[in-house]
Amino acid sequence: METTNPVHKRRPRYKGTHPTKFSEKYKELNPEKYAGTAEHVMEKGGTPAGMHIPICVKEILEFLQIQPGQIGLDATLGYGGHSLEMLKCLNGQGHLYALDVDPIESEKTEKRLAAKGYGPEILTVIHTNFANLDQVAKEHGPFQFVLADLGVSSMQIDNPERGFSYKYDGPLDLRLDPERGVTAAERLREVDEEELAGMLVENSDEPYAEEIAAAVTAAFRRGETIDTTLQLRRVIEKALEFLPAAERKQAVKKSCQRTFQALRIDVNSEFEVLYSFLEKLPDALAEGGRAAILTFHSGEDRLVKKSFRELYRAGVYQKISTEVIRPSAEECMRNSRAKSTKMRWAVKRKG
Repeated sequence: METTNPVHKRRPRYKGTHPTKFSEKYKELNPEKYAGTAEHVMEKGGTPAGMHIPICVKEILEFLQIQPGQIGLDATLGYGGHSLEMLKCLNGQGHLYALDVDPIESEKTEKRLAAKGYGPEILTVIHTNFANLDQVAKEHGPFQFVLADLGVSSMQIDNPERGFSYKYDGPLDLRLDPERGVTAAERLREVDEEELAGMLVENSDEPYAEEIAAAVTAAFRRGETIDTTLQLRRVIEKALEFLPAAERKQAVKKSCQRTFQALRIDVNSEFEVLYSFLEKLPDALAEGGRAAILTFHSGEDRLVKKSFRELYRAGVYQKISTEVIRPSAEECMRNSRAKSTKMRWAVKRKG
């Protein structure tokens, strides 16, 4: 009986000297296999495609003071960079629970951490929103330490199929869990001009909110669609045509960033989710338990600051950070996505 060997297919090569499309960056997407390429990208201050560099690791670990045998929670697993460092601190004793609403990335991260020796005996990954902290704590808590990194992971931003970036063409989705809720494109069709302008101001302090909202409404009135990331970018570019040419390019870039942020916050109900998490956090912590939260824009930071202060005055927290902790200048040079990071912390009162 004859056996036929499978035909070996060569990976399609990208045009030019450097890959431009997400799918072509196969070396960056496999840092375990192509460590040199990933390191080269990071040395230049970039983040390898499909990878996320954890921020403020030193500052987080110094505050949390994790000891072997403790039970902890990573409320936002993401790429697993923070979880990996916390697992190292446990030294094989205790347990880390990790939550993530994104079923696509959490499955990849669980496999990645298992390959490093952190299996179900020390790590449990739960696919749920961190707004459900009370349910998780009821079954697995209370926790001696809790971390919540509120930033969107680089793997999500870099993948055009997720629609998080105005830089690449892809569906205007922006959902952290692509299996639930409405997309950003659907949301744009639902809101009127006044509501959209209000969303842009409230969620991202967009200075040209009225102009962008009017341009979106006008595009729909003309029968145009805004179903992709680049279609939305073009609408924003049109809305800002009145600006002087010298400042228009930078203004468009900033307004695109803020508009996408505002839509992402709305689509994923991020402020409501954070408020729920902060409300449930004290009951999830053990006495003397420590919680650290990383925020990436002013709306998030205001909510965390207000919650920590109110609960400190109420005697729930024994200590809170009086000033925000920021990543070092050196870290910001290595990782440009760290620049907007603010860390706040709280310690639950004993007795």
